[in-house]
Amino acid sequence: MAAKKTLKAPKPISVASILRKHFKVATLHQLVTASRSFPIAARVDLQTALLDILSSKFQVVHESGVQAGYAFQTFTFSMLSVERDHCPVIAPVEYEDVDIGELVPVRCLKSTVWLCKQQRQSLAVLLTPVMSHSGVTGWVVEMALPGKESHALGEEILRELERRISQALSYRGKVISLEKADNYSGKAGSVRVHKLRSVSREQVILPEKTLQLLERNVTEFIEQRERLQKLGMSVKKGLLFYGPPGTGKTHTIHYLASQLPEHTTLLITAEQVGLMDEYMQLARFLQPAMVVIEDVDLIARSRTSINNPCAESMLNKLLNEMDGLREEAALLFVLTTNRPQDLEEALASRPGRVDQAIEFPLPDEDGRRKLLKLYAGKLKISEKVIATIVTKTKNSSAALIKELMRRAAQYMMRAGGDDTLTAAHVEGALEEMLFAGGSLNVKLLGGAEA
Repeated sequence: MAAKKTLKAPKPISVASILRKHFKVATLHQLVTASRSFPIAARVDLQTALLDILSSKFQVVHESGVQAGYAFQTFTFSMLSVERDHCPVIAPVEYEDVDIGELVPVRCLKSTVWLCKQQRQSLAVLLTPVMSHSGVTGWVVEMALPGKESHALGEEILRELERRISQALSYRGKVISLEKADNYSGKAGSVRVHKLRSVSREQVILPEKTLQLLERNVTEFIEQRERLQKLGMSVKKGLLFYGPPGTGKTHTIHYLASQLPEHTTLLITAEQVGLMDEYMQLARFLQPAMVVIEDVDLIARSRTSINNPCAESMLNKLLNEMDGLREEAALLFVLTTNRPQDLEEALASRPGRVDQAIEFPLPDEDGRRKLLKLYAGKLKISEKVIATIVTKTKNSSAALIKELMRRAAQYMMRAGGDDTLTAAHVEGALEEMLFAGGSLNVKLLGGAEA
């Protein structure tokens, strides 16, 4: 019985070999390259623009993925032109889903090479991620053409690409943050789009003077930004929201994000300050943008308490961005803190870094009444019970009043009520919240002064 023949796996085809064949040259040293790097949030817009340019201006004769067994750096045509063990080879085109906050994620290419022709002109295009120790930090497009006289064509294509990408349509008007590398969602991109609840002006319960100050320094400033720029004035602004926990600082940020449809909002939490450089790059790319740094005292506290170079570097980077030492950009910085006394003096008081501090006080009697009605939802409450709650919640935060309404509703359900809140339900909830849990529970609920 004849032995079965085993099929030999075909030898991988190196990228260098297809480049030589495409350009009809024995060696690739005469190729001239031009490249542009883009931030990670430009990925979808970059792919859309690049594919449109290639399909409309060139005949694409080859498209494939690129793989290298031991490559952990950014691919370049110089790297692809070398043939040796484990050199880059052509591979199937790979895709991964990228979330941009729409119903369906966008199918995006990974490392890809195209060979194109335009009349007698040959061109090679490479799209590949920018790699670093922390993972993918951006995307790069590189053009390769034969001879220095062809360099102008590559630059022309890249300028057109930059022009289209500058509109940044994928994330315009959305609320985003950078994700850590260990993302298990199944989607790629390291950019998370947040679905913030819509907040109307009536739902922002603050003293009227505070609201007016907020609107003058945000909505009116943005309306006047273009004219201010023509007058040679800065279009960058820094605001500091300060006050006790639970007084509506984050709630107000949700309101501002919904009021600025043309602005992209970048949320930076305390654990993400190490990504400050990437965030600032994104903010300039996506401008006009609102950069929100919550609990800023964790990185901008008094310099005397900073005891490592990394913390000092993060503080300096934030100060430089806010002080306008780099090129001017249409950025609105919003910093929040519960402990303004811990802030670095240069950040808290120097003009050009924080232009306006806005206090978020504990709600007064009128504010507590409005908050109660806002958070009561569809509960039925008599004016007598409302007056009792307003009195008993003196020096309480909005957060405590919100939780009180939910807890009182639970007491009502336990008693078999008909959606009508009574004084007994409120008394039971207050007893549990302010006394049964001890002083720590009061602080957790934002009622330390109650």
